[in-house]
Amino acid sequence: MITREPTLERLAIAQSLMLDPFGLSEATMAHALATIGEHRIDDADLYFQTTRHEGWSLEEGIVKSGSFSIDQGVGVRAVVGEKTAFAYSDDLSPESLLEAARTVRTIAAAGQHRRVKVGRAPRIAPSRVLYAPTDPIATLDSTQKVALLEKVERLARAKDPRVVQVMASLGAEYDVVLVARADGTRAADVRPLVRLNVTVIAEQTVAGVVRREVGSGGGGGRFGLGYFQDAVIERYVDHAVKAALTNLDSRPAPAGEMTVVLGPGWPGVLLHEAVGHGLEGDFNRKGASTFSGRLGQRVAAKGVTVLDDGTLADRRGSLNVDDEGHVTQRNVLIEDGILRGYMQDSLNARLMGGKPTGNGRRESYASLPMPRMTNTYMLAGTRTKAEILASIKRGLYATNFGGGQVDITSGKFVFSASEAFWVENGKILYPVKGATLVGNGPEAMTRVSMIGNDLELDTGVGVCGKEGQSVPVGVGQPTLRIERLTVGGTA
Repeated sequence: MITREPTLERLAIAQSLMLDPFGLSEATMAHALATIGEHRIDDADLYFQTTRHEGWSLEEGIVKSGSFSIDQGVGVRAVVGEKTAFAYSDDLSPESLLEAARTVRTIAAAGQHRRVKVGRAPRIAPSRVLYAPTDPIATLDSTQKVALLEKVERLARAKDPRVVQVMASLGAEYDVVLVARADGTRAADVRPLVRLNVTVIAEQTVAGVVRREVGSGGGGGRFGLGYFQDAVIERYVDHAVKAALTNLDSRPAPAGEMTVVLGPGWPGVLLHEAVGHGLEGDFNRKGASTFSGRLGQRVAAKGVTVLDDGTLADRRGSLNVDDEGHVTQRNVLIEDGILRGYMQDSLNARLMGGKPTGNGRRESYASLPMPRMTNTYMLAGTRTKAEILASIKRGLYATNFGGGQVDITSGKFVFSASEAFWVENGKILYPVKGATLVGNGPEAMTRVSMIGNDLELDTGVGVCGKEGQSVPVGVGQPTLRIERLTVGGTA
């Protein structure tokens, strides 16, 4: 069987879904870009997108809701200096595309910067093959999807009689994008995305007092729903039930400055928030980040190497090309404690005299691209988890996190631990509840004293918000020991 080169295949899929049915063509796109380029601009692009999403949810043993949505449209952008002119439409007709182009041209006219050459012969952008162009919605039928959720509930309830309620949800998305740039670049991506979530409530009565606690688990990635085989489902359910039962026995968390050990995997969300956002190009170009102007300087302890890597196969945060048509990369941000680079989209890279790093991302065709993380994680060290825990005289071991926030300018963060333990003399004594980590991201990275050899990535649940836009991301890290972190507790 003869098959097309993967990049050409993706372009063909995008054309069949978003151009051909609406009378759009390469000539139409070239005309729109030429219209924008009638005034002096630095850059321009068209971003076509069609997205189909399906969701199912189960509660109290019943599938209570199902949803299906389709969204499609085009975003038209021109960049002049630091300013951007932008228009979008959910009508994929030649008339609407040209009207959006004329609107952008008018807005951009006041800029009068420099002229970027448009009308070049189209050229296909390089890209990767990180996941199959699967439509995950079609990989299971409705009966199978309902049966999957019912299996999750049965497994969770069978784990322990204290499990009194189970909630599960299943989502699948088929996202196709096409980017046409003023310099002739054409790029496309076909992005499957699935996610299975389970939340359990456990209840027990002690001395006449009823106590309820919540635990959650789940994951996913860029593949079909067939990924959720019994072993995977069992792992998600185990995690959710264990978390709920652990919290049933938790005591109030201590407060004060202490040694904190972060578990591997999802606790990397603290790294994502407290350090990752501060390394995005727009904040650094504007001087708003605590990392601004510090390339080549030590910003973390020796041994700390942080990457943003959009090239990991099948991962939730990975992309074959970013939302500006640039190939994704494995970007070293911090190397052995030294700041080596920032994450860039095309606008900020140009203004900072650098190159795009494959981090130009947008929530949809109705949104502007900006520098965003993909899969952000710290590389492993040499210590075992047992060694790190044994080294603690008195401190907190946090293995899971809920919500948190960070101030980019100051680097200050606040994070709540959803699962944590009190440790004394190298022994885990009991689980604690209500622990909140308070600190400064760059300072915390200089206080990393031990790095585990057990790097884990999260299971595929991350969603990152920035300026009102949400995108799927990944996080990860090995076990870390950090000195002198402030813990806000309830004890």
